[in-house]
Amino acid sequence: MAIKRRIGKVLNATNLKTIIVGVSWLQNDPIYLKARRRISKFSVHDENNDASLDDRVLIEETKPKSKTKNWRLVEILEKSQSSMEDSNDQNFK
Repeated sequence: MAIKRRIGKVLNATNLKTIIVGVSWLQNDPIYLKARRRISKFSVHDENNDASLDDRVLIEETKPKSKTKNWRLVEILEKSQSSMEDSNDQNFK
């Protein structure tokens, strides 16, 4: 069986070694016949605490790390503007 991979956006990065990633997908409405955007939230293991809020990340399914963590961070595809500004501020202090 193939390893599941998803691309999503970091919704919460306050915990140590854990981030919450939202993956959006479309669901067709049976009554109105329109597509609705839905978000699935995944608890993801981030070993080095690299990801920050609003980053686009690639995650993959792995063996369970805890009760809710079945995914791990593979790479950060795109850093958010706020995280880049924070790192620049730390360099000047």
